[in-house]
Amino acid sequence: MKKLFILFVLAIVFQFISSHGQEVKIYDDFLKVDAGAGAPLYTTYTAAMERSRLYADKGYKMHYDRPDEPLSFSSDQSGRLYTIWEVNDVVVENTEDYHKQPVVKASFPDMAVIDYEIWKGVKVHQTFLVYSSSMALVSMKISNLSDMKHIIELYPVYELGNDSLEVKGFNKKHNAYITHHFESRKRLISNLYAGAPYPADVRDIFALDEKPYSYGAYKGNRENFYNIIKTDYYSDDRSDSLNMQSTGLYDFVALHSRMTLATGESKTIRFSRGWQSRERDITPVLNDITTLSQVDLQPFVDKNIELFASIPRIDFTNPEDKLVYLSAFNLARGCMLPPTGQTGHNFYVFSREPKWGWGHGHQVLHESLSMLAYAYLDRESAQGSQRVYMEQQGDDGLIAYRHGPRGTQAYPHKGEPTTSAPFYSWINWEVYEVSKDKGFLKDAYASGTNYVNWLYENRDDDKDGTFEWGPYGLIENVRDWYNVIFQVSEERHLDIDKEDISNELECLDLSLMVVNELHHLAYMADELGKDKEKQNWNAKAQNIIKLINERMWDEETQFFYHVDKKNHTFRFMERDLKRPEIIGFLPLWANAISEERAAILIDKLTDTATFWRKYGVPTLSATDPWYSPYVDYCCKWNGPVWLLWDYMVFKGLKNYGYDKVAEELAGKMMLAVKTQLSKNHNFWESYSADNEVLNCPSNYIWDAIMAKVLIERERLGLGDWETERLRD
Repeated sequence: MKKLFILFVLAIVFQFISSHGQEVKIYDDFLKVDAGAGAPLYTTYTAAMERSRLYADKGYKMHYDRPDEPLSFSSDQSGRLYTIWEVNDVVVENTEDYHKQPVVKASFPDMAVIDYEIWKGVKVHQTFLVYSSSMALVSMKISNLSDMKHIIELYPVYELGNDSLEVKGFNKKHNAYITHHFESRKRLISNLYAGAPYPADVRDIFALDEKPYSYGAYKGNRENFYNIIKTDYYSDDRSDSLNMQSTGLYDFVALHSRMTLATGESKTIRFSRGWQSRERDITPVLNDITTLSQVDLQPFVDKNIELFASIPRIDFTNPEDKLVYLSAFNLARGCMLPPTGQTGHNFYVFSREPKWGWGHGHQVLHESLSMLAYAYLDRESAQGSQRVYMEQQGDDGLIAYRHGPRGTQAYPHKGEPTTSAPFYSWINWEVYEVSKDKGFLKDAYASGTNYVNWLYENRDDDKDGTFEWGPYGLIENVRDWYNVIFQVSEERHLDIDKEDISNELECLDLSLMVVNELHHLAYMADELGKDKEKQNWNAKAQNIIKLINERMWDEETQFFYHVDKKNHTFRFMERDLKRPEIIGFLPLWANAISEERAAILIDKLTDTATFWRKYGVPTLSATDPWYSPYVDYCCKWNGPVWLLWDYMVFKGLKNYGYDKVAEELAGKMMLAVKTQLSKNHNFWESYSADNEVLNCPSNYIWDAIMAKVLIERERLGLGDWETERLRD
């Protein structure tokens, strides 16, 4: 028995050694990629939902194709990780110096697999894993495939970049530097919420999985570090060791590993970065370091393969299109967080990395349109996200502007709560179409019924059959910054009450959104066998459609607009309301017009001087005097392209059989997204209709809608498109 036990232990040890040194495998061919420099790949990574938390959460962006920099992983406000190599006393610093530049072989929400050669015949198979909200790992299998021996030294570096690191010590048991730094809650777009427990005084743990050859802390930059490594060979003070500093203020810390690889030999080296509030116990992070130094990474890959098993397998002839498709799912999943606080369901933030106040708040219905795509990846999770609204819905039927861990956020103004753009039953129906969960559908139908009744009671104040936004329409109507109608002054210099007039108009967009909600409640009623209720919803929708076509269609300009609430004219006081916005095409989306009027709208849509721009349909006609193609901040609606609204136009084109035009619009949207992903590997809140430089929030969850666009395009059965032709 003793002999058998020893053999069993040896077998386990052999299995660990074997798996620890092996390359991870991607067993699903559809999820294999080959993304080199300039590929349209999203490269931001956050921890898997089950190992994440809302606060004290750290994500990373991978930079793999900047020729004058090393392959690195940066984190908003919190520095970056990278490795400097030395082969046979030759320093290999930047990716342009590698024998073969990095190529991403797989990319998931929480991890990336990258191959490259630092030297001819010296291959690195690297896996980056964001293990948890407080821990990230870099694992590198280094293989000598050449016909000669190589002496290889590597220097994993952690640098803060925007301030000094306070080095507190070197933990020899865990081969780890312990440092402190400060992270401001100030952000460019909006600051992190002051009342939320975001850590500001934080601790970093930077560790190697083996005893380092040396370690060091330095002031300066990579150029200074290069000079330290390459001390003059004939210098009297030449040393092959780093300075072993363990206290003081420095710009970066480095670990040092050294190995000799004979032909055919391999070695795996890992380093990890832990991050936490200084108030927290360091022990769990140190335990994670020990775990990650030994853990087999293949199960993490397999878990992602399992996650992606349900997405439609589109037969992409252009591999770049598949990169956008997978990236869109990664974006959505990467923004998801587990139940916490006042919600018993998973939820999302708009942007998890980088983190900014408004984007790291709670769910809003227009951002929840990302669930139309996300449901294909994880239907249960998408339903959970929608159930956040159900569990926090008011007794009167209100779905407030935001819902999540801090509960209902209704932003009351002038004594009235604020809701959001009513896309609720539309989203629920689309999620059900994927999940086929009748229990969810029944709950969604009851909740959607209560919500639309609330809209009738509270957003049609004069009870004339069409709808007005609430007193805090500035955020409720989605278009929460520059807007040609609701915004009184061109530069928006007045206060909210003087600036915003959206509650003083019969609003085309809101009225059409209510129509769309009624359509989808009718679909639900039909599915649930409630024929009389279906007829009721359809009758209500037709009544609003009739009023929209009577009141909001202008025969002179042949377009739809808002009208004055009191007299239903196209003027409000001295303001001309006939300004052509993208919402004039939403009657196509809501199935609210005749074939004849649809044809007129298509002619206007495809006019290159107005709406048919290079990168999509802008929010305002390019001929309007307030049109601006410049995305110089967040929240602009006087020209930029918002993918969700372009998607609604895309849906409207399909509704009326204009499949070829829908295909062309999808191509423009893809061109906008591909251009940015290729340049900077980010998704963006909005896109310029005409230009390529964007200054708005990045990695915004609702761009996940691109996966839905590609799925629906596939269902149209159209052939290949040529985005390179569109680019010209």
